[in-house]
Amino acid sequence: MIRKKKSKTASNEPSFLAVDFFCGAGGTTRGLIDAGGYVIAGIDKDARCERTYIENNANTYIDYCVPRFLKRDVFPANSDYADGQQDDLFTDLEDLIPLYRSRAKDVPFLFAICAPCQPFTNLSKKNLTEERKEGRKRDRNLLLEAAKFVRHFQPELVLSENVAGIKEPRFGSVWDDFRQKLEELGYVTGCKVVCTSKFGIPQYRKRSILMAVRKDLVRDERLTGMAGSDLLVPDADPNTLTVSVCEAINHLPPIEAGETHEEVPNHRARNLSDLNLKRLSCAKPGESNAYMEKTRFGDLSLDCHRNVNKRLNTRCFSDVYTRMHPDRPSPMITTKCHSISNGRYGHFDEEQIRGISLREAAILQSFPDDYVFYPTEQIEPIARMIGNAVPPKLASFFAEYLTNSIRHDSLSKERNRD
Repeated sequence: MIRKKKSKTASNEPSFLAVDFFCGAGGTTRGLIDAGGYVIAGIDKDARCERTYIENNANTYIDYCVPRFLKRDVFPANSDYADGQQDDLFTDLEDLIPLYRSRAKDVPFLFAICAPCQPFTNLSKKNLTEERKEGRKRDRNLLLEAAKFVRHFQPELVLSENVAGIKEPRFGSVWDDFRQKLEELGYVTGCKVVCTSKFGIPQYRKRSILMAVRKDLVRDERLTGMAGSDLLVPDADPNTLTVSVCEAINHLPPIEAGETHEEVPNHRARNLSDLNLKRLSCAKPGESNAYMEKTRFGDLSLDCHRNVNKRLNTRCFSDVYTRMHPDRPSPMITTKCHSISNGRYGHFDEEQIRGISLREAAILQSFPDDYVFYPTEQIEPIARMIGNAVPPKLASFFAEYLTNSIRHDSLSKERNRD
């Protein structure tokens, strides 16, 4: 589904131009377009995201085209890694970026660099193949590989988002190294951990935000720190209120476990076993899974949970097989958001004995209702796209903030000299 074009006006110039690295299914791109930007291209090596990306993200300025989906690997090819396509990607962008910069001369250029978060998560790696372990290890260098494109194309703005714990020592210094590289390239930078619930997104999701503005263009009022050398990063959107789960998804028609709604795209819930239907039928919204020990069906708790709780003398895994609280933002939406055995993903409505649908998960990530994920007949691939996405509202807020952080008069003078 391609979103409708805006009617053409006398001023058909976007607020900024952008390239979205590691674009996935398009969460960042959607936010950039909503912030008034024109996205030239999205880059991702996973072709499974292409249809979802292209069919939901038509630009609303210049030529109204959809961004190019460049299926490229950002690593260089070498004897240890033959799949690298960095040289090809440089060629692709050399063909595209100058063309659009010549068509929108007075607007800044932004690189969104939101590298995959899997190398920096706490998820167990014991079941990964050796090849995937090596891939995870290599992917920790994605940010520095992307910095090569910053050095070459010199965008005025850089936006990066990743997991809250990316600065932890066990992941090395990848975040600080990336920030330092940007500063060496002439940018002033800022970094902060924020919660998405403070940006009008109905979800508790802590994320690290790193922003950069070319030092010679940054507005003085956006600088902070003792020496005024850091970029001020807001931790909330002052123009939004906290949005609850009920406010976000209660407008959707009810469905049952295993059902797909005929009219609402991606409104599909995973099927549940008879035992899990019994469990969830006894769960109260917002409560822990302690209820399972004493239900009308008897003790429905898991042996493994009982054993761990007894050994540690505390309750563990208390959110699984539970329902969301209707009057609060949801817990973090992950790639397993369709499964009640992987977190607090039960629907808050006690009359609906099911986990949240894919559509509901997308809304809790702040995707619009008409953003369709493909292939629509599958669950796992779509849940992966949704859980891995940058919330569009988060990307939109910070893109607009960055655009307003530069002195546009200085940028115009520079472009006119060129």
